[in-house]
Amino acid sequence: MFSIFKSKPKLSDLIPEGTIDIHSHLLPGIDDGATDISNTIKLLEGIRKIGFTKCILTPHTLPEIWENTSDGIKETFHTTKNNLEEPLQTMLHHAASEYMINEAFLGRLHSEPLLTIKDNIVLIEMSYMNPPLALKEIIFEIQIKGYQPLLAHPERYLFYHQNTKMYTTLKELDVKFQMNLLSSVGYYGSKVAIAADFLLKENYIDFVGTDVHHMKHIGAFENKIIVKSETQLQSAIERNSFYE
Repeated sequence: MFSIFKSKPKLSDLIPEGTIDIHSHLLPGIDDGATDISNTIKLLEGIRKIGFTKCILTPHTLPEIWENTSDGIKETFHTTKNNLEEPLQTMLHHAASEYMINEAFLGRLHSEPLLTIKDNIVLIEMSYMNPPLALKEIIFEIQIKGYQPLLAHPERYLFYHQNTKMYTTLKELDVKFQMNLLSSVGYYGSKVAIAADFLLKENYIDFVGTDVHHMKHIGAFENKIIVKSETQLQSAIERNSFYE
C-alpha cells in the first residue's frame, strides 16, 4: 500500500546544476573556514558535486578575532585562485566579506570601501548573543553610504525567535535576508529550522547560501529537508542566479 505522505527530498536534490553560492568560507587560513589550500580544494570539489559551479567567497571580518582587511582578502583570493586548476579555478567568482556589524564596523564603513557580493550589496551578520543596541541606526548608516544590507542567516539569531516582529521591521527597513541552506535540514537545531520555515512562509528569504566551513557541512546536504515551505525554498535557490 502506498503512503499518502510525500517523502521529503534531500537538500542536494534541490540544487540545480549551475547554482551560484553567495556565502562561503573557502579561502584558506583567514577565518574559521578552510584551513589550507588542500582543504579549499576538497570543499570546492564537494560543493561542485552538489551542483554549485560558482562561489562568492565571504570570509569573516571581525576585529580582534579575524583581523581581515579588504586588501588582505583580495590578495588571498587571487593567490588561491592561481593555485587551483580547472574546473575549480573558474568556480571562484570573486571575493567579498561577511561583516560583523558592531562599533568597529562603523569605523570601517566610514573609512574604506567594503567588499560587496555584488554591486552595492554587502553581507552583514550580528552576534548570536544579542543584536546591536543601535541596529536601526547602523542599518541607516549602511544605506546612507550607498550600500544595500543583506543579513546573513536571520533564522539563526535566537533572540528573534520569540520576537518575530523584528523580522518584519528589518524587511520594512529594506534589509534583504540570506538563509543558510542547512537550516532547512535541521543542521543548527529544530528551533532554527522552525524560524527558517517561518521566514520562507512569509516570503522574507531573498537568497540562500551554503555558509560552508568544513566537510561536515558538505555531508549535511545529503540530509532530507524538514521545512514545510519547499516551494518557497526552491524559489529562493533560483533567485541566487541574480549574482551570476
